[in-house]
Amino acid sequence: MKGGHIINSDITIEWLRAKLIENSYICDDEIIVTIYLALKMEKPLLVTGAPGVGKTEIAKVLSSVFSTDLIRLQCYEGLDESKALYEWNYQRQLLKIQICRETGIKELGEDDLFSPEYLLARPLLQAIQSKKKVVLLIDEVDKTDEEFEAFLLELLSDFQVSIPEMGTVVARQIPIVILTSNEERELSEGLKRRCLYLHINYPTIEKEVEIIRVKVPEVGRRLAEQIARFMSFLRSELEFKKNPAVAETLDWARALAVLNAQKLEPKVIENTLNVILKNKEDQEKFIKKIGAEKMINACLDSRNEVVRE
Repeated sequence: MKGGHIINSDITIEWLRAKLIENSYICDDEIIVTIYLALKMEKPLLVTGAPGVGKTEIAKVLSSVFSTDLIRLQCYEGLDESKALYEWNYQRQLLKIQICRETGIKELGEDDLFSPEYLLARPLLQAIQSKKKVVLLIDEVDKTDEEFEAFLLELLSDFQVSIPEMGTVVARQIPIVILTSNEERELSEGLKRRCLYLHINYPTIEKEVEIIRVKVPEVGRRLAEQIARFMSFLRSELEFKKNPAVAETLDWARALAVLNAQKLEPKVIENTLNVILKNKEDQEKFIKKIGAEKMINACLDSRNEVVRE
């Protein structure tokens, strides 16, 4: 078996659950079990869902849980091997050639120039060359093209990469691999087969209240529930260009805490709407179709509040 293990055989689902909670990551059993299986089976985990629902956070939390490095490859359109895997340090190679010519010390061969000394390791190569097991985050893989996806298959299946000038580089330690996708395009079946799969939905009201209380403890329970109900209503009742996700929920909760808001009121909502709706058209749609006062009457009045102080 290639590589080694930091995932001790004694680790249990309950241990993992406790560690995730300890690191303020609130999730349900499906998420915990899937992460656990990916760790124990040493398989990449493909996490899909809308932006801001906590996909990237899984990688960050796991690096904290196992006290290891997080190596992140941020994907984008046009990403190629030279930015993701490696490239040669051509300036150093040319300098070496010039020095050897001027001094006449030796005649350089290909092996002299294409050696690890001149190799610039990018995130993928850094992850498999690491002496310790790391977390490799391949973030927003759906933004790349199909050619780059195909390039990833060798890494995801065999945890090795091919460098033409040097041969095959096998992982010293099999990294914990998390891939995320906002589902902007359909990923290939080949990539999916190599991964365990997890889809994260927007949280329920109850779960979002818990997330707010853990991440922004200065917000009272009553306000936390009002925020969660407001966000749930926005996502379900209106079609925005960019639905507000958990990231916006937490930003809004922090903003309301800074403003010392004790409850949601029309003026407060109007003044902070740009924190949760980051598109002018979305803001105008909310104001035109619902408005802050109608929103409060619809879903935030005292009859709908489950938790009260």
